[in-house]
Amino acid sequence: MQRSGIIILVAFLGLSGLAGWYFLSGPTSTEQDKELRYELKRQSFSIQVTATGELAAKRSVKIRAPQGMRAAGIYETTLSDLIPEGSVVEAGDYVASLDRTELAGKMSDVQTELEKIQTQLEQARIDTAIEMRGLRDELANLEFTKQEKLLAVEQSKFEPRSVIQQAELDLEKTERDYKQLLKKYELKQQQAVAKIQEIDALLRQNQRQLKVYADLSEEFRINAPEPGMMIYARSWRGKKEPGSRISAWDPIVAELPDLSDMISQTYVNEVDISKVQEGQDVAIQVDAFPERKYTGKVIKVANIGEQLSGYDAKVFEVIVQVNESDSILRPAMTTSNEILTGTYDDMLSIPLEGLQSDSLSFVYKDSGSGVVRQEVITGLSNADEIIVEFGLSEGDQIYLVPPPGAEDANFVPLDPAIKEDIRKKQKEAEAKRQAEALRRKESVKDIEPPSNSRNSGGNVIIFD
Repeated sequence: MQRSGIIILVAFLGLSGLAGWYFLSGPTSTEQDKELRYELKRQSFSIQVTATGELAAKRSVKIRAPQGMRAAGIYETTLSDLIPEGSVVEAGDYVASLDRTELAGKMSDVQTELEKIQTQLEQARIDTAIEMRGLRDELANLEFTKQEKLLAVEQSKFEPRSVIQQAELDLEKTERDYKQLLKKYELKQQQAVAKIQEIDALLRQNQRQLKVYADLSEEFRINAPEPGMMIYARSWRGKKEPGSRISAWDPIVAELPDLSDMISQTYVNEVDISKVQEGQDVAIQVDAFPERKYTGKVIKVANIGEQLSGYDAKVFEVIVQVNESDSILRPAMTTSNEILTGTYDDMLSIPLEGLQSDSLSFVYKDSGSGVVRQEVITGLSNADEIIVEFGLSEGDQIYLVPPPGAEDANFVPLDPAIKEDIRKKQKEAEAKRQAEALRRKESVKDIEPPSNSRNSGGNVIIFD
């Protein structure tokens, strides 16, 4: 029992000593209090909008499937073969081939139809020849009969009048039959010619169709129109690779981008788009080469937002011109774009969490003799801080979270006349910023934006 009591006593003394050491050597309430304060100092203040995007060539030559697909009744086919992405090709080099199965079926159908028409044409010629020969034989027979009737008329001139009249009637009937048969012969001849011409026209039509299919079959082997590095095209289904479907309405198979002139295509959240304007400078970093830095300028800001899958809010397309040319840059590389919307020197700013808002904006300020609620006039803000236009001075200390007893702190308002004067100055500053924005926009007006900046199938991430 005595031994157990000694052990308990030693353990108690040890814990007491450890607790005492912690309270003596740990951070004091004063140090903790300092961690919740922020001391104002004048410094440069920057506002950025950051978003990731994708590199794309500003200009590129499209490698397309044959334009005659739709005219040939082929509205979709399969990309059966495609050389590896990134391959460097010369003009005329093989790059891809399309599946000819449907085309071969159409060619086979036309070939069968041609053989059928040729048989019909030959049969029509034979039938016409037989029929016309029969009519010619009848005409020849009637010619002999007419001669006989004429001879009978001449021989009957010494016969009674009734016999002469009968001979004349027989001759007249034979001549009428002859004329009718001759007219029938002419009509049959015209009918035969028209029928053969009709079959012949159908034959030529199918021959032309077969030639169209044959020429199109040759074009299903696709060659590079110009030299360059091949990049696979994209659609809403994703990247077009071997086995992908190629539509007559979207016949682009691949592209040959101009790698000397690149853009970064990104999307900015509707909350931040009001800060982004054409002509603003951009710091660009390519994720694949983080050690390299590039610069750029905003050359296009979409006027209309769009709802993209994966985003709760609408986003606006922003196109950034990359100033530098680098042989390692490739389309579809992911970029981090930091758009510098404004830089202001010698400004007082505080963290956003230090700003309180009721009907007025104020901060909890250490006045030296206690805590006061100091009214302030704020200006522009970025993701972390906000400019204080009036109400605080350099060296002032504010609390980032309400200190104990903050609800009872005195409120220190600003002079209304001073507030009105500050508001006027803010409006003047805003007008200057707008004028500067117009100047920046003018500086990039001669930079031609891409004709079609939408890179279908690309993914972007927005950072607030």
